[in-house]
Amino acid sequence: MPRSSRACEAWELLFDLLMRQRTRLPRVAAEFELSEPQCHVLRLMEPGAGVPMRRLVERLGCDASNVTGIVDRLEARGLVERVACRHDRRVRMVRLTPRGAKVRADIVARMAEPPAPIADLAADDLAALCTILRRALR
Repeated sequence: MPRSSRACEAWELLFDLLMRQRTRLPRVAAEFELSEPQCHVLRLMEPGAGVPMRRLVERLGCDASNVTGIVDRLEARGLVERVACRHDRRVRMVRLTPRGAKVRADIVARMAEPPAPIADLAADDLAALCTILRRALR
């Protein structure tokens, strides 16, 4: 299905903005002495809820052995723990520790700080942008 030139332009602009901000995650990860994948795993987890290892593999889009290594390092730092699933003890769940939940909250807060090109937009433009992005994400 052909896309309009406006849709292509909008996507190019959004992609360009995101690519210009790609150095943010490595900087935030370094602040917490974590790798980018470790930060990403923490962001994918919700405090108080376990995540099956299989779901982390799916969300990260990488090999299970890579996710195992990432979780091993997070566990060694006391940020996550592995537990058996209550309904199926063969399934390993990964859960944030209280310390991990704090680090995750700090990472999420840092990543939520808008870059200047967004923060400097007028209030009406920000409202319109949020409305459009919410619609696009549905």
